[in-house]
Amino acid sequence: MATRIVEPEAGPRSKRAAILAAAVDCFGETGFEATKWSTVAERVGIGQTALYHYFESKTHCLLTIMRLELQRSHDKFTEATEGVEDPTEALRAAIRAAYDVSDHEVLQMRILHNHMDLLSGTRKSKREEAERVEARKLVQLVERNWTNLLVKGMSMGAFPLRDAQLLGSGVLGLIVSVWRWYRPSGPTPLSEVSELIEGACVRMVAT
Repeated sequence: MATRIVEPEAGPRSKRAAILAAAVDCFGETGFEATKWSTVAERVGIGQTALYHYFESKTHCLLTIMRLELQRSHDKFTEATEGVEDPTEALRAAIRAAYDVSDHEVLQMRILHNHMDLLSGTRKSKREEAERVEARKLVQLVERNWTNLLVKGMSMGAFPLRDAQLLGSGVLGLIVSVWRWYRPSGPTPLSEVSELIEGACVRMVAT
């Protein structure tokens, strides 16, 4: 299991959660590159220099958002599938959990998947690198979750024997591709998207 970064204590005067929430809104709405670090400070109602008490750079903040989103995704998968013995039902539960999200979490996932390339290269800053390393571990953990679910289904005869790692990558890729185009304000409700992807993934795995 990935080793979690110990989160700073959220005292009554801490602005860390508010900074993260404001950054998610800004990065998700206008893009990371287009967002000025000062804009995040303005949304929180603090001076720009106060940001550096919590994050040493805008990129450090972005990597933290990505790491926290990966941890949330892993936790949701575990909660949804724990104790579900039937592999097909476990697969369906995992997919439904992936789309059981708030509008704010939609932005977090869009940010994560738009910046996955950031996790591939070593960072010079120790704090940025610590976030990147933990995020990479979580990526591997999430991928292993889905692969193991398929391996279990194949071993029980519920799914045809295939390359489970390749199939898991395909299923996960289909699920997360939604965050590149889905918008809460769009014409298609997320429940409809979830139902469509769930059916497609079950057909992909079970037939």
